[in-house]
Amino acid sequence: MPTSVAAPTLSRTPAFWTTAGLLLLVLAASGVPTPLYRVYQEQFGFGPGILTTVFGIYAVALLAALLVAGGLSDHVGRRPVVAGGLLLQAAAMLVFLTADAVGWLLVARVLQGLSMGVLTGTLGALLLDTQRPGRPLGALLNSAAPGLGLSLGAVGAGLVVEYVATPSRWVFGVLAVVVLLATALVLVLPETSPRSPGALRSLRPTVRVPRSQRAAFLTALPVIVAAWALGGLYLSLGPSLVAAVFGIEDHLVGSLLVLAMHGSGGIGAILGRNLGAERAMLRGATLFAGGVAGTIAALLTGSVPLLFASAVVSGLGFGLSFLGSVATVSAGVSPAERAGLLSSVFVVGYLSFSVPAVIAGSAATSVGLETVAEIYAAVLVVLALLAIGGVRLRRRRAGLPEGAPGTAAERLPA
Repeated sequence: MPTSVAAPTLSRTPAFWTTAGLLLLVLAASGVPTPLYRVYQEQFGFGPGILTTVFGIYAVALLAALLVAGGLSDHVGRRPVVAGGLLLQAAAMLVFLTADAVGWLLVARVLQGLSMGVLTGTLGALLLDTQRPGRPLGALLNSAAPGLGLSLGAVGAGLVVEYVATPSRWVFGVLAVVVLLATALVLVLPETSPRSPGALRSLRPTVRVPRSQRAAFLTALPVIVAAWALGGLYLSLGPSLVAAVFGIEDHLVGSLLVLAMHGSGGIGAILGRNLGAERAMLRGATLFAGGVAGTIAALLTGSVPLLFASAVVSGLGFGLSFLGSVATVSAGVSPAERAGLLSSVFVVGYLSFSVPAVIAGSAATSVGLETVAEIYAAVLVVLALLAIGGVRLRRRRAGLPEGAPGTAAERLPA
């Protein structure tokens, strides 16, 4: 009788870095549309309100998929979910490639959001599964990859837009092929999550803040909202802001602004990994407030160097404050309540990522993009200051002196 031969699979270290590459690839693909929004605006003749709707619908679809299918791979295995998510991503690239109206852009972004919602949690879990026990880099890569991937995608697409005659065809055609080829890599990845019962039950969203964590959640809430809202503004309207307010039509410059903010976010997460939770959130919120205040000054003075410098500082504050916020909110929570609590954090994050940007885009049509950006930034500064005040009050009530580790004294994940 013929014997079946099992497909070869990668060992732990190659599997880890292959998974990291897949995560960076799909994150880069999600950042690619940013510099192309202005191209589509010119082709299809829509304003900032429609632009931010195209952006915002992605975040809503991502959140829905994350909540519904985020834990599916724990029951059906990592490889089938990764393969399905990559095929969805390839489908999104093909819809972008053939889009000839705003409606198809919305369809493409929904598909891309669903794909990212499925892949973010599954590839993140696979990183943790395949990391070396003596060198646990999974949590660090999960924290740093979004900023790095989004930035690489935006800058790469910005280069193509600036120097290639038909940028959307090149960008999405190449990405569709690359993602399809990457799907074949799933065959050599090890299956680290055996099938287990409860797949249908896992599709029920779990969003809950336990009573014991509510004070910490409310403390972190303002800076979570502010950080994600700024990230959404840069990814949706950043290149348009550079063109309309600062008079720079170069698409690459708009992409570099995204790199300055989101790339620094990944660096902030790395720099803060050895700080205590509350200390990281406090320092991050302070940096963030200063950076966004610098953005207001740049808008008022028309200073491009100040705009980029403030984006870097804001990004560092984003990465550091969000890392500290998650650790502060989750400190001491029981394992049975952890998933619902983290889901609550991401619900707040992705809603803040999309809804304020859509409102800003709609308002820009009537009052102007510069005015909207100044008001938007001022609100974010106020939110960051509220978070700073909340952390200080929390520490004072706990009787902690300045510089003490904090009520969430555990170290951040390395």
